Amino acid sequence: MFPDSICVPGFDPSLSMMTGITQINPMMAGMGLLPPLPTQLPIVKEIIHCKSCTLFPPNPNLPPPSTRERPPGCKTVFVGGLPENATDEIIQELFEQCGDITAIRKSKKNFCHIRFAEEFMVDKAIYLSGYRMRLGSSTDKKDSGRLHVDFAQARDDFYEWECKQRMLAREERHRRKLEVDKLRPPSPPAIMHYSEHEAAMLAEKLKDDTKFCEAITVLFTWIERGEVNRRSANQFYSMIQSANSHVRRLMNEKAADEEKMEDAKEIFKTALFGILTQFEQIVAVFNASTRQKAWDHFSKAQRKNIDIWRKHCEDLRNAQSEQLMGIRREEEMEMSDDDSNDIPNKKARLDESALTAQAYALKEENDSLRWQLDAYRNEVDLLKQEKGHHGRTEENVTKDQQLQFLQQTMQTMQQQLAAMQEELNNKKSELEKAKEEQTHAHALVRVLKEQLKSAKEVTDVTNQEYLSKETSTVSVAVYNHDKEKDAEKQRQSLKSEKEALLIGITSTFLNVHPFGANTEYLWSYLQQLDSTISANEIETLLTKLPRMFKQEFTGVGATLEKRWKFCAFEGIKTT
Repeated sequence: MFPDSICVPGFDPSLSMMTGITQINPMMAGMGLLPPLPTQLPIVKEIIHCKSCTLFPPNPNLPPPSTRERPPGCKTVFVGGLPENATDEIIQELFEQCGDITAIRKSKKNFCHIRFAEEFMVDKAIYLSGYRMRLGSSTDKKDSGRLHVDFAQARDDFYEWECKQRMLAREERHRRKLEVDKLRPPSPPAIMHYSEHEAAMLAEKLKDDTKFCEAITVLFTWIERGEVNRRSANQFYSMIQSANSHVRRLMNEKAADEEKMEDAKEIFKTALFGILTQFEQIVAVFNASTRQKAWDHFSKAQRKNIDIWRKHCEDLRNAQSEQLMGIRREEEMEMSDDDSNDIPNKKARLDESALTAQAYALKEENDSLRWQLDAYRNEVDLLKQEKGHHGRTEENVTKDQQLQFLQQTMQTMQQQLAAMQEELNNKKSELEKAKEEQTHAHALVRVLKEQLKSAKEVTDVTNQEYLSKETSTVSVAVYNHDKEKDAEKQRQSLKSEKEALLIGITSTFLNVHPFGANTEYLWSYLQQLDSTISANEIETLLTKLPRMFKQEFTGVGATLEKRWKFCAFEGIKTT
């Protein structure tokens, strides 16, 4: 059961055929080439043939041979139970198939120690534990023995393992140090020592705006180190004086930044005002769409979405207006602070007093404008409330008109139903007449048959059969024709009744929608009552009655839409 790299060279496979033993399986799991089999399935060991010896497997029912705990870095195995006549060459031949052997130490007794080049080779050697070894074909006790292979503790193996562990620890420390160095912030640059040459160069750097920050740090470090003395005091004084000259530049930069900030505030305020006006326009659109004139034409889902959008837009509008009012309050507070600071200096500076007077006048004007804005808002709220009451009264009037229209449509529908019933009665009478005609035709056919029979008694049998067939076909044709007539009349009556119901429902629906409705809207409503109705059937029915329904086009371009309107009362209104 060894792979090709383990099998002894010169092995003859015919030996297994001669002795009746199964051939060695080269894909054995114990040799490390395949993953080990599950623990439930016992490993079946097979006979191993070599040139100078043969290994017989142990009894599979016996427990596996015990082994000691594996030492760290173990490359050496203990092999006991060797035959007395076993030589180093035989041991080398047997165990070198497990891997490269570096040393074999054989004792005078029946055991030895074998050291391999790698650790995994020890596992292959442990697999041979429990095999019975026989040299050649001899049955002598000195030529047979039972192998016991176990882990051995060797100082060389332990020393190599310790060296390997130290190397891994060094590599780990080096890796961690590199990670710490990456995360460590960079150290500040070293500052040179004071000298007259360096001081002259530093004085030039202090005058340069781009190198001022670096130069002022060096100057501070020199003063902290105690480099100032009687000889260098004048030089340090000139450097401090040049540093003081940068104060005016910094103040000018601050004033320029403040102007930029004020300009940015103004730009933001104007942009916010434009956004607020757009929000007002959007809210106005939502309010217009929620009025009754447009609200009735939206579906429930569309109404729900419009209501959610309107509330969200109103919340955003209120937040933007609060932000704008907050900016104005801050400006007023700043103006009031400026006024309070300028009051003690009015007597000394006439220009500042004029500016404060202008600021006070602007503040009063701002207050008056704010009060006017509040008044306008109150007036707008009152107008909205009045408009809502007025809209409610208009809604009541429109509802009354709709009720009147519905009553009139019901009356017309009743009249149409009465007319339909009259037509149905007429068709019933026509059907009865047709039945009478059918019975009369049957009687005539019978008379004809009798006449034909009397006339055909003289003729041959063949002619009688021919004539009888002809008369039967005539009667069948007459009967089928009458039957088709009755079915057509019944279909027409059913179709007219269905059309009457459709006319009543569509006229009621279109009367409720004074602005009309398209064919798809009508079809979706009628399909809830009768799922077999098609849109083409509705459109053909509407086109048949031009006095009751008329067609109009609304919209322009892509929004062009074809709508049907109920026009039965227009003739009544004009008369």
